[in-house]
Amino acid sequence: MLMDASEKISKPSRYLKWGVERRMEFIEFRLYWEGRINRRDLIEQFGVSLPQASADFNQYQEMVPGNLVYDTRAKHYYPSGRFKPRLLKPDSDRYLANLQSMSSGILTVEESWLDAIPTYDVLPQPRRAIDPDRLRRVVTAIREGVAVQVRYQSMNAPKPEWRWIAPHALAFDGYRGHVRAFCHRSGAFKDFVMARIVDVRGIREHTQNLADDLEWHEVVDVRIGPHPGLTEHQRKAIELDYGMENGEVVLSVRRGLLFYFLKRLGLDIDPDLRRPVHQQIVLLNPDDVFREEMDSHDRTPFRPPIQ
Repeated sequence: MLMDASEKISKPSRYLKWGVERRMEFIEFRLYWEGRINRRDLIEQFGVSLPQASADFNQYQEMVPGNLVYDTRAKHYYPSGRFKPRLLKPDSDRYLANLQSMSSGILTVEESWLDAIPTYDVLPQPRRAIDPDRLRRVVTAIREGVAVQVRYQSMNAPKPEWRWIAPHALAFDGYRGHVRAFCHRSGAFKDFVMARIVDVRGIREHTQNLADDLEWHEVVDVRIGPHPGLTEHQRKAIELDYGMENGEVVLSVRRGLLFYFLKRLGLDIDPDLRRPVHQQIVLLNPDDVFREEMDSHDRTPFRPPIQ
């Protein structure tokens, strides 16, 4: 399930066993999002017996009195008129993430807590094929703090070449998976696209201090606001769309990932080059985001880190 303990907004179940607690949360999830639930739902989702399902509903009623009512004719429990979530905090992003995960095959319908699934579609994205064995070996190198030799297809070279890298982190830019690593050949920290690692062989100790990757460890606060060229009502719509307060939202981004972030939001070019209704959002603190040493006519924070 795409849920975690951070969703809980009260702790009446803190002394419950994990399995019981999950079933209590499931009851409340279905009441909120589906508007009804019965014992068969618990049985099918968790494999419990009919008596256990009945006991779970009794326990939920004891924990959160007055939150549900039972319709003897429909044989379903429904949220009462004073229903209020107590065990989970309703989260629209997580609900929609369930649909997206089912669309991509990450989550099956049976694994999801959704029942009456609305008609939906998700725009397809080309699948970035990452070999699991190569990923495992890179992750092992990160965990053990060693360098690993990879055969990498750079866009600056006509064919794959072997090089030693000291990986220390993984990243995802919304489209591709990357590994952040010190490249022994170039003597610099770089991003490597995971799918372009075509082979892995050998490990060795290294002396590079991975804390020296300053662009990875530096966090930049990016302030975003509605395009000033929009009408007042249009700006209000953008503020609601992006969850802005007082006309802005602040997002913290590692400087090493800033290029991808700005490009994805269309903030890597001069906002005057596009119509306000198309650009919609602008940077409010460009001096903090873009490096001071860059030419004033260059609207990129630095050259693309992908090689």
